[in-house]
Amino acid sequence: MKVAVVGATGMVGEVMLQILAERNFPVTELIPVASEKSVGKEIEFKGAKYKVVSMQTAVDMKADIALFSAGGETSLEWAPKFAAAGTTVIDNSSAWRMDHSKKLVVPEINGSILTKEDKIIPNANCSTIQLVMVLAPLHKKYKIKRVIVSTYQSITGTGVKGVQQLENEYAGIQGEMAYNYPIHRNAIPQCDSFEENGYTKEEMKLVRETQKILDDKTIAVTATAVRVPIVGGHSEAVNVEFENDYNISELREILSKTPGVVVQDNIDTFTYPMPLYAQGKDAVFVGRIRRDESRPNALNMWIVADNLRKGAATNTIQIAEYLVEHNLV
Repeated sequence: MKVAVVGATGMVGEVMLQILAERNFPVTELIPVASEKSVGKEIEFKGAKYKVVSMQTAVDMKADIALFSAGGETSLEWAPKFAAAGTTVIDNSSAWRMDHSKKLVVPEINGSILTKEDKIIPNANCSTIQLVMVLAPLHKKYKIKRVIVSTYQSITGTGVKGVQQLENEYAGIQGEMAYNYPIHRNAIPQCDSFEENGYTKEEMKLVRETQKILDDKTIAVTATAVRVPIVGGHSEAVNVEFENDYNISELREILSKTPGVVVQDNIDTFTYPMPLYAQGKDAVFVGRIRRDESRPNALNMWIVADNLRKGAATNTIQIAEYLVEHNLV
C-alpha cells in the first residue's frame, strides 16, 4: 500500500502521519509531498526517514492513496492529476466538498456510499464533522427540522500562523498577524472570509455540508462561527428542533451507543466536554444535553472535538481505512 501525504510538513499533515502510525494503517511505502521549498527535507515515520518529494514526482510514483492537506488551490490543480494516474485522493480542503459529482463522507454516517469509481473523495469541514456525528443518529430517530449552531473555534484551525500569532501575543512580541485583530484575550466573530450574504465561508460550510452529509436539504441550518484563543479543539453550542418529540433518557442512550461519540454529561460532578480534554483524542464529545424549554421538541447540546484529529486527519484516515477494508482501492 503506497500512501502519499500531500502537505506532509503542515500542521494537519503532521497529525496525519502521527495517526497513520498510531492506527497501524498498512503503509508499505510512504511518499511525503510538500511545496517546492520543502522538497528534499527529511521527515520521520515509524522510525524510518523519508525525503519530501514534489507533486509531479508523487504523481509519477502512482500511490494507491493520496491524503491531501495542502489547501484548495493545490487540490483543484493536483487531485485530478493523481486520480488520472490511478490514485484515490482523499482531500482535506474545501475544494471538492460541494461538487455534485463528489461524495462528502464521514465514515460512521455514510461510508457505504463509496465505490471503486470514487477517485476524489472530499473530507468534510472540521466543525461540520463533529456536528453531524451527533446529529446523524438523532435525525434518524426524531427527524431534525432546524439547527442553530454557534462555534468557538481553536486557532489551530487557521494553521501554524494562528498558533504563532497567539504565542507572540502571549510573549508580547510583534509578529505576523493571522487575523485582523489580536486573538489573545479576545473572541473574533469571523472564521474565514465573508460571502455576499454576510455569513462567513465557515458558517455556510456548516449549512451546506450538514445537508449534504445527512442527505436532507429540508434541514434548516444557521450558524455563527467565532475564533477563540484556545488550542485543543472546536466547541459548538447547538440548538436542535425536531419534528417529533423525544424522551431525554432515550436520546442520551442513542448518543452513548453511537460509535465515535462520547457522552460527558453529569452536572452533579461538573462533567461536560472541554477542548482542553478533547485534545489528542479521536472521539466527538457531547454534553450539557437538556430540553429547550422555550420551544416544543427542541434540545440544547454542547459538542467538542479535536479539530486536527477527528475534524481533519482522523476522518481522512478513517475514509482510507474504509476503502481498504471494503476492497475499494
